[in-house]
Amino acid sequence: MSANQSPAGQQPTATYDSAFLKACRREPVPHTPVWFMRQAGRSLPEYLKAREGIPMLESCMRPELVAEITLQPVRRHGVDAAIYFSDIVVPLKAIGIDLDIKPGVGPVIVNPIRTRADLAQLRDLTPEDVTYVTEAFGLLTRELGATPLIGFAGAPFTLASYLVEGGPSRNHEHTKALMYGDPQLWADLLDRLAGITAAFLKVQIDAGASAVQLFDSWVGALSPADYRRSVLPASRKVFEAVSGYGVPRIHFGVGTGELLGLLGEAGADVVGVDWRVPLDEAARRVGPGKALQGNLDPAVLFAGREAVETKTREILDAAAGLEGHVFNLGHGVLPTTDPDALTRLVEYIHTQTAG
Repeated sequence: MSANQSPAGQQPTATYDSAFLKACRREPVPHTPVWFMRQAGRSLPEYLKAREGIPMLESCMRPELVAEITLQPVRRHGVDAAIYFSDIVVPLKAIGIDLDIKPGVGPVIVNPIRTRADLAQLRDLTPEDVTYVTEAFGLLTRELGATPLIGFAGAPFTLASYLVEGGPSRNHEHTKALMYGDPQLWADLLDRLAGITAAFLKVQIDAGASAVQLFDSWVGALSPADYRRSVLPASRKVFEAVSGYGVPRIHFGVGTGELLGLLGEAGADVVGVDWRVPLDEAARRVGPGKALQGNLDPAVLFAGREAVETKTREILDAAAGLEGHVFNLGHGVLPTTDPDALTRLVEYIHTQTAG
């Protein structure tokens, strides 16, 4: 069943008529829905207090803590959707990859994958590997009621780049060397990661996710030709694996202005747009039949209320002719963002678009 069709023969869920899901399905909305990437945590003092002294990966595996952090921005900002608090490397950790998230650095892989023998590290993921995810989703869906909960995962390319580089990378030299130098090993690596990612998303949907987002944070490092040849098949495999659930599938990457059409082609119902491309131009690049999500520059939130409202108005005007629009930042909330600026932004969008 397509995410853009009503669930024929099924009872509508509590979230089905929410503004967020209506926008994802390209249906008329009571107001433009808004949520923020990295809204769960980052800038909130209550998040810092809740996580005090608890390492990131451990935080992701404590259901009650995950639920509390996920709910915090919904309570404070009145956003139209919650996003599950986790990290894209959680499924890798769950299948036994030796990794840690180092403060100020990010995920660090002890044994990078660079040879065919290294693929043995990547076994299939089962629901039993992530029972804490199912438990947290249960807590959250009961608490959220009619507010949709977004599940997410890292896309195969971005997960591969961490695994091959051994951590974050500016130039992705090891990743590209493998992709160009051993195309078959690269394809096998991404295919295996696509299976793991799809399994992780299925766990979240089965547990109550109203939509899912695939983050391909690093894929903007590639040309369209390289993306089509070396990445698109694996991303498409992920989206096809969850297509039968009928939940909207969102695809987002950073610096992907040249790839927007391909991100939609991979199977997304909603294409996320960073701040570098205006939404009306993004719509032209993506083509018909897709909703768009985005795309205020996160740094604008530091510029004062008048500037924020001016830039937001520009985005809403650019989105006026779209079939479906979910307001978001062009990337995640920056850690030192004033939480009140986010609250005011949500209120401004709801007020300006109500009708």
